[in-house]
Amino acid sequence: MKNTISGLITVHNEEKILSSCLDKLNFCDEIVIILDKCTDRSKEIASKYSNKIYEGSWEYEGDRRNFGIEKCESSWIIEIDTDEHISNDLAKEILEKINQNKNYNNFHIKINNYIGNKLVKYGWGGSFGRGGVTCLFKKGTKKWGRQRVHPEVTFIGKFGPNLSNPIEHYFVKNISDLISKLDSWSYLKSLDIIESNKKEKLGRNIRRVFSRFLKNYIKRQGYKEGRIGFLISLFAGLFPLISYLRAEIKKQNIN
Repeated sequence: MKNTISGLITVHNEEKILSSCLDKLNFCDEIVIILDKCTDRSKEIASKYSNKIYEGSWEYEGDRRNFGIEKCESSWIIEIDTDEHISNDLAKEILEKINQNKNYNNFHIKINNYIGNKLVKYGWGGSFGRGGVTCLFKKGTKKWGRQRVHPEVTFIGKFGPNLSNPIEHYFVKNISDLISKLDSWSYLKSLDIIESNKKEKLGRNIRRVFSRFLKNYIKRQGYKEGRIGFLISLFAGLFPLISYLRAEIKKQNIN
């Protein structure tokens, strides 16, 4: 019997890019759309593609994603963001994987990240951008943690080989947007740090600036991207330190 697949997407005021993403999910048996605090035309646009639209307000990214997974009715799920596009070749490969394999529960897909129109292939990671993501999975095998940003994720079952075709990820328009990501993500991470009651130390987070920078710049080959690769690697290193400092400053203000 042929396996079915749900396309899952979460949306927050994405009227400008939503259609281009949803157009490329036409290979799915159903599209599940989660609207999180949307005040623009996202619902109107989404209704042209699906009748499985759910509105709400979630403080934690992990809660929102788990809610969406629960609403999917297919045996497999492909979970993407509104700034990610699935090509025809990738769609074909996804359908082949879920219908030809009997032993695997999860598949990892590479990501091509764009800044504006420029493909930036190297240097991503360390909580700042992703080189790939396990977003193709059997329902019931993936669960997100309860965090506001970059939630932890757990899987059950066996991983299959990585897919050959990448997701096209139109991450940010320019460097200003990249800086805005660092600002918003570090703020949300600071709230997670406060809530977790974990005892973070300044020295450890200073060391992480260098270790994460070197990992992205050398191991993940950010040097191949020139100055933008240096900047991405630097942001990956600074992210935990800035998050820690914002948490400590916020705790001082609260107290």
